[in-house]
Amino acid sequence: MAVAISAGGVSLSGDLAVPDRPRGVVVFAHGSGSSRLSPRNRYVAEVLQGRGFATLLFDLLTEAESVARARVFDIPLLAERLLMVTDWIGKREELEKLPLGYFGASTGAAAALVAAARNPGQVGAIVSRGGRPDLAGGSLEKVSVPTLLIVGGNDVGVLDLNREAAKRLRGTVKLEIVPGAGHLFEEPGALEKVAELAAAWFESYL
Repeated sequence: MAVAISAGGVSLSGDLAVPDRPRGVVVFAHGSGSSRLSPRNRYVAEVLQGRGFATLLFDLLTEAESVARARVFDIPLLAERLLMVTDWIGKREELEKLPLGYFGASTGAAAALVAAARNPGQVGAIVSRGGRPDLAGGSLEKVSVPTLLIVGGNDVGVLDLNREAAKRLRGTVKLEIVPGAGHLFEEPGALEKVAELAAAWFESYL
């Protein structure tokens, strides 16, 4: 279902899917200029829906904003938008009582961590796919939410950044390395592994 979410004076486009008797809701925070149409995140969302989770994929930036590289890396802005969308979920009758998780990719993972640090009571679990948690800066030490960091084994630079970030997170944290996978998890079976790890994490902590 297509939805429009008012956030800070702009309207953000989203796609909401709610299965029968949902066990939780997972909000996707895209990054690095990606959007709710990302085939990788949409695949993960479909797997989560099959496991009983409602999913919301939405654009953190408007179409005009997304062409400005400075906006793409404006983590405070992205986190603020994510918090506004979280508030929007809390006002929808079919979602308001569900445990909530964030799935963040690239810079979206940093936004998810900053948002969780600012509002820890609302978020039950976070999964990062090929994320840049280092961009969350000083917020990392304030995150107590169970966090799963998934990184491709061949994504060497990002893997190092995730290892360092994992040491700074205060809550339950796990680093999962998908052997042979690059940053986009395009290798055979890599994205399927990401989806399975994410689903298991949300099942455990939501």
